Amino acid sequence: MLLDQSDVEGAVLSSHFSSGSLRIDQLTRDTYADGMRWDALFEDMEAQFAAENRLLQESEIAERVRIDAAGVGMADRLRASINLRVMVHLVSGSTLAGLLSHAGSQLLVLNEQQHQVLVPYAAIGRCSGLARHALTEPSVVRQRPDLGRALRALSRDRSNLALTLAGGSQGEVTLHGVIDRVGRDYVDFAVTGPGEARRAANVIEMAAVPFTVLRAIRSTQPAMA
Repeated sequence: MLLDQSDVEGAVLSSHFSSGSLRIDQLTRDTYADGMRWDALFEDMEAQFAAENRLLQESEIAERVRIDAAGVGMADRLRASINLRVMVHLVSGSTLAGLLSHAGSQLLVLNEQQHQVLVPYAAIGRCSGLARHALTEPSVVRQRPDLGRALRALSRDRSNLALTLAGGSQGEVTLHGVIDRVGRDYVDFAVTGPGEARRAANVIEMAAVPFTVLRAIRSTQPAMA
């Protein structure tokens, strides 16, 4: 069977178109596959960026917490525990327990069942029962040293007190009496018998007591309800 020229040319053209179509289809598939690979690649990169960003944020948060904690003072911890029942263990060995009613820059006040006790921070070995958070004092005035101020207030009030001091065979001694004067770093204490009024006839001795040996100052009058 003989093919004419037009049949041959048609067959050639058909072959060209068919092979071209195959190449186009393959190129399309390759391009689509490449696109899918790039999508997966960039999605993986985004996931890595997100993970690294989370780690960085967690690290920054942890560092801020450490920095914040480094700036927290004992007074801040105690201030957050006002009206909680706490235990205060003195460096001299005794333990006090009561409702925390005041936390200043240098001292705290505990309300016992019958009395109130002022404790300088320098006398504290450890505290338990505190809240887990802290509360800073925004007032610059209230951040100032307040032990001397508190002692002067007790002196003006002529309060009968029991001073627990460092010393003695048991690590502590107790003096009863009244604070007559308050110096820069000491008090003049008129020592009397327990429960006696501060009269010249009742004064056993005049003792100059440095702030550094004060462990606790207890009111001898029952606390007001």
